Amino acid sequence: MSHANAELIQRFYEAFQKLDAEAMAACYADDVVFSDPVFGELRGEAARDMWRMLTSRAQDFSLTFAEVEANEGLGSARWVARYLFSQTGRSVVNRIHAQFVFRDGRIVEHRDTFDLWRWARQALGVKGALLGWTPFVQGAIRAQARRGLDAYRAKRV
Repeated sequence: MSHANAELIQRFYEAFQKLDAEAMAACYADDVVFSDPVFGELRGEAARDMWRMLTSRAQDFSLTFAEVEANEGLGSARWVARYLFSQTGRSVVNRIHAQFVFRDGRIVEHRDTFDLWRWARQALGVKGALLGWTPFVQGAIRAQARRGLDAYRAKRV
């Protein structure tokens, strides 16, 4: 039988497959810390709101996940998201490695890593291919993502 924390990871990604952000959020501890190359570090409700925003805006979305492993304290998984990037209408296939830390049956840290330049080439086209590796463009991607999340969160209040 798999570890309860592996089942927690599985539950998180099964909810993501259904675009069920509330079920995803229920897997997180109140003080969760999330990070990835686009949004940077988000804490607590900001992390949950990021998933709410992304699932509410998802277009032509599908997700697969594999290599789920977990013990009492740590876990990991690999997942692939396929979707239409709404700002450009371009298709993206993002391959992500996730690492987790658990406490009391919940995810307290969730760190996603992926190649931001590869993402930029797909999402932004020629601009992403030519300049997506530069700190300037990567910073602009991060700033735009944060502005979008801030605007989404302002509407929820």
